[in-house]
Amino acid sequence: MPRARTSAIDGVRGGRLLVRVTAPPVDRAANDAVIALLSETLSVPRRAIRIVSGESGRNKIVDIEGIAVGDVAARIGRSFATE
Repeated sequence: MPRARTSAIDGVRGGRLLVRVTAPPVDRAANDAVIALLSETLSVPRRAIRIVSGESGRNKIVDIEGIAVGDVAARIGRSFATE
């Protein structure tokens, strides 16, 4: 969700990770902010993260090299159970 008050990973909604970023959805700014937030939160380099699908939409599929799904859940401190 672009143009949020703060950048944060805000749980799971509809089986998807909810990521809020302060950047506007202009000139890849929001996509870059999502990658930066995931990189910092998961302690992986930015180059290990790429948006596979949904670059121009709200729903994105992200590929993160070098980390398992279970490790992602542990590092963000949240369950991937649908809320």
